[in-house]
Amino acid sequence: MKTRVVIVGGGTAGWLTAGIIAAKHCLEKSTGKSTENTLTQETEVILVESPDVKNLGVGEGTWPTMRDSLRQIGISERTFLSCCDASFKQASKFVGWSDGENEHYYHPFTAPVGYGAVSIAEHWSATPKDIDFESWVCAQGTICKQNLAPKTPQMPEYAFALNYGYHLNAGKFVKMLHQHCVEKLGVQYIQGHVEHVLPAENGDIASIALVGGEHVEGDLFIDCSGFAAILIGKHYEIPFTSKQNILFNDTALALQVDHASDEVPIASCTVATAQKNGWIWDISLQNRRGIGHVFSSDFTDVEQAEQALLKYVHNDPFLAAQKLSPRKIKFTPGHRETFWHKNCVAIGVSAGFVEPLEATALVLIEKSAEWISQQLPRERSAMTVLAKRFNLLTLQRWQEIIDFLKLHYVLTNRTDSEYWRAHQQPDSIPESLQDTMTLWRTQAPGLYETNQRFELFSSASKQYVLYGMGYHTAREQGDLGRQEASMVKRLRNETLHTTEKLLSVLPSNRQFLSGLKKG
Repeated sequence: MKTRVVIVGGGTAGWLTAGIIAAKHCLEKSTGKSTENTLTQETEVILVESPDVKNLGVGEGTWPTMRDSLRQIGISERTFLSCCDASFKQASKFVGWSDGENEHYYHPFTAPVGYGAVSIAEHWSATPKDIDFESWVCAQGTICKQNLAPKTPQMPEYAFALNYGYHLNAGKFVKMLHQHCVEKLGVQYIQGHVEHVLPAENGDIASIALVGGEHVEGDLFIDCSGFAAILIGKHYEIPFTSKQNILFNDTALALQVDHASDEVPIASCTVATAQKNGWIWDISLQNRRGIGHVFSSDFTDVEQAEQALLKYVHNDPFLAAQKLSPRKIKFTPGHRETFWHKNCVAIGVSAGFVEPLEATALVLIEKSAEWISQQLPRERSAMTVLAKRFNLLTLQRWQEIIDFLKLHYVLTNRTDSEYWRAHQQPDSIPESLQDTMTLWRTQAPGLYETNQRFELFSSASKQYVLYGMGYHTAREQGDLGRQEASMVKRLRNETLHTTEKLLSVLPSNRQFLSGLKKG
């Protein structure tokens, strides 16, 4: 059976989904008899994109999962870094989240030393705090402070000394994916605006009609049309579940600001700086920085938020002086009640959107597209079963994301505004998060506290946020065995040794990326 997958909408969600599915099902295969290549005829991937819709242009930070996605799609790291003005992301740095001063902590991509073998967080909780948790268990924060790369130029593509993702130019990323998908993976591209949907007798989508009269038929339709949600929202009217009672932010102001010169450092982490009624993101690319203020309109207005954003930019000596006009993005934090309905599945903003904290948007696109690619239905009866499983998994992921993002706010000691005080009110904290935090009072986040096979945030991530924010897990040194204590001492020395070694061999981000251009 030939399967026609029709993706409605381009942007990062559409082209990344097209690439992941096509790489597995439509890759060029050798005939074995000559050097000519022919496309397999089992699957067709068609992407329909409206010329009137502009790319959202935010979501420029990725997780390490993007390395696997790019490798799977068949894009070289060198090409990606060069084409997308990309740089390395090794962590998220949180400034002012705990007490409103200049305190900060890192959430690195590299797990604590000994992770899985010993709960080093338990030992840290039971010892005097002469050093922050992240530096106690990992070298990556120290590397980020020095703006160093996570690898040396001699390492193979996608290999690393420290785990990493990327900062990227979203517009250039889409352009690169578009070209690669069409030229290398056989994705069919149709430019046109969807006028209406033609249903089948069983309620499925039979085809979409474009302005001008063209009809595009398909077996599986993937809605990547962003906030418009043309298929899942407008056609099927799947309800949207707001989570604004938990995550208050509903507006963002976005800027793109040039570096002051081509000599300034390129940061190795996304910086999230808390503000009185929200926070500011700061993402450093090769030639510019993406900076924006996300906030709640219930607690402040656009004018005040813009003032805070421009103050942040103007106080930074590494940014060029230029005329700035922030772009406003309005959103409701939340997700669809159902993500796969009939023969239509929503991926990206059409499925849901919450604030950009911890860069969950792109990873959810990657994970959803990967799941569909691995489980691509070949019969209609199979689609019904797969839809149930996809909906259950995706709902669990959204709940996990919401709990983890809320954790950053719940742990704060800030009381300088109603915004921060409101985040700490029990009625804004999901019961699932309250239960988990009760558990963490006496034991650190560990491998066995969840039975989720495909969790997004490991217990390592939870440890970094908890103890970075000053949370206390009540453990006594006497509760810990001598054998474990000896292992922890060895691991601590290993961390110190690794940090010293990496500081001596790793180039700066600027040096590494400049070397790519020199060839």
